[in-house]
Amino acid sequence: MKRFVAVLIVVCLLFSLAACSGGNEERSRLHIISTIFPSYDFARQITKGIDGVEVTMLIPPGTEPHAYEPSVQDMAQIKECDLFIYLGGESDQWVEELLATFDKGEINTIKMIDCVPLLEEETVEGMQAEEHHHDDDEISAHGENDEHVWTSPANAITIAEKIESQLLIIDEENADKYAENFTSYKSELSALDQKLTDLNKIGKPIIVADRFPFRYLSEKYDINYYAAFPGCSTESDPSAATIAFLETKIKETGTKAVFYTEFSSQKVADTLCEATGVKKLMLHSCHNVSKSDFENGATYVSLMEQNIKNLNEALN
Repeated sequence: MKRFVAVLIVVCLLFSLAACSGGNEERSRLHIISTIFPSYDFARQITKGIDGVEVTMLIPPGTEPHAYEPSVQDMAQIKECDLFIYLGGESDQWVEELLATFDKGEINTIKMIDCVPLLEEETVEGMQAEEHHHDDDEISAHGENDEHVWTSPANAITIAEKIESQLLIIDEENADKYAENFTSYKSELSALDQKLTDLNKIGKPIIVADRFPFRYLSEKYDINYYAAFPGCSTESDPSAATIAFLETKIKETGTKAVFYTEFSSQKVADTLCEATGVKKLMLHSCHNVSKSDFENGATYVSLMEQNIKNLNEALN
């Protein structure tokens, strides 16, 4: 916290110096900043082909989002942008602290977890739960909210629509173009939604040898699952009992593959594949992308299309 306050002081000094030097000249571009890849890509698709609009992803490709710390330059960019999109919740405590230092209404913001109904993170049979320590007066009977709200394309449509509605207000001059782009993009997301709806008619479970940041995906499309850890767990080495449980489920379900998530060490998946002879496939949460995927033009839709292909291979 002390470090954060010190950084804020530096940011304030930078703005003061910019004002004194005439650095607050009118900008010629509409600047949108998103902390993470999903909302960055939603904004990118809605503003496609519109001159004078810049979309920036704050957390660099290949970076673990949970470990990100903002720089002074990042904070300065946020203060000067026209629309700031962030996830919210525990992952973005630094954002709330930063926004609290701004004047009310100083910048337009969208908090993704406010766009859709939230689900609690769950611990399913065989999963190695992480112990959470609370002060006595903080103990709650409720679980923690799962913040991976974008993993359901149905939710992605809702979040993208919220971004469009803000842009229609901020930039009325290009309202027709934003609306046209959103209509086209909504069709792509709706196609993903339908494919996932049709995916798993027999109710066969998937096995995820990793964290499970897909609560909204599994809930919306009735995908049963077994996994090593909950979605926001910091654990990486499951117990022997968890490994044995997942190995048993692989054999019982007759699945053709086990899944791992992006940026995973894949150690658990490799162990299970060696023990059972099945293959491993990626299930991408889209939280962030690798540098190479980013440079090669990966999108939320392309990553979800690959997820659907891999899910079909495992389930059918």
